Amino acid sequence: MSRPLRIAVTDPIISAFADDLRRTAREHEWVIADPEVPGSARAAIDGADVVICSRLTVDDMTGGTRVRLVHATGAGVDRVDAGAVPDGVPLCNTGHHGPAIAEHVMMTALMLRRRALEADAQMRRGEWRTVATVPGSAPDAVPYHRSLAGSTLGLIGFGEIGRSIAPLATAFGMRVVALRRHPDAGGPGTELLDAVYGDDQLHALLAESDVVVVTAPLTESTRGLIDADALAQLRPDALVINVARGALIDEDALYDALAERRIGGAAIDVWWGAPEGTQAPPAVHRFAELDRVVLTPHFSGHAREVFTDRAADIARNIDLLDAGLPLERRVR
Repeated sequence: MSRPLRIAVTDPIISAFADDLRRTAREHEWVIADPEVPGSARAAIDGADVVICSRLTVDDMTGGTRVRLVHATGAGVDRVDAGAVPDGVPLCNTGHHGPAIAEHVMMTALMLRRRALEADAQMRRGEWRTVATVPGSAPDAVPYHRSLAGSTLGLIGFGEIGRSIAPLATAFGMRVVALRRHPDAGGPGTELLDAVYGDDQLHALLAESDVVVVTAPLTESTRGLIDADALAQLRPDALVINVARGALIDEDALYDALAERRIGGAAIDVWWGAPEGTQAPPAVHRFAELDRVVLTPHFSGHAREVFTDRAADIARNIDLLDAGLPLERRVR
C-alpha cells in the first residue's frame, strides 16, 4: 500500500470541520494551518500532496512541489491566484450552498415586503402602528404590505443558487423568470421558469420583476452589470437582493436609487471591499444610514449543513485520488 497522503488545510472555516474531513477510507497525515501565524499556510503546504484552501497564492505554493490536488472549499475559485496551481494538477471545488442561500433570499424578501425592520423598530420604541391604529386617512398612514404570491421573481443567473431559489419562490406562489447566458440550455429546474432571457435582455427582465435576485458569477463581463440604467428599469416598489458578489452592482447607483426611494428596498449580503477582521468595510456604514435595507455580512450560505456536506465532498475526492480514480467537481 502507498504511503499516507500529507494533506494541508489552510481554510480556517473548513478547519473547524476537521473531523468530517478525516472521514476518509484510510488515515492520512493532516496539517492544519494557523491563520494567526504569518507564513503558516506556506509551511503547511510544504511537502503536501493535497491542499485544501479557500484562497491560494503563488507564494503559498513555494514548497508545494509534490502537490497532486488543490481542493477549494467552496464553489468559487476566484481567490486561487493564476499560476498558484501547477500545470497538470487538478483544481476541484464543492458546493451545497444553494439551499441555504435560497432560504436567505426568501427570508429577506419577506422581511422587506412585510416591513419587518420598520415594524420591529416601532415596537421597540413602544409604538403599535398598524392599518387599524393609523388608518389610511391619517397623514402618516401605515401602508399595507404586499404578499409575495402573484409577484414575479427575476433571477440574474441560474446556477446552483438560482436552481435552489426557483422552487421556493414557486411554493410561495411567485412567477419565476431568469437571465441566462444560454437561454435554451435547459437542465434541472428550467421547468419552473415562466420565461428565460438572454444576456442582452437584462432590462426586459428587470422591468418585469418585483424581486430581483443577483446570483451570477463575477467576471469582467458581469462587473457593474446592474448600473444606474438597469436600476431605472425597476418598478418603484421592486426589491434587489444580492447574494453573488458586490461588484456586480454599481454601489453608487444602488445607494442613490435607495436614498431617493426610486426602488422599494434591498437586501445586501455581499459587499464592495473586504472587511478588516470584524470591522465592516466602509460601504456597510453608508447603507446602514438607509431604511428598507437588510444588511448581512456575506453569511447567507453559512449553514452548518453546508460545511459538513462540503467536508464530505473533499474527503470523497481524497479517497478517489488515493485510489487513482477520476475526481469529482474538477474545475480544471
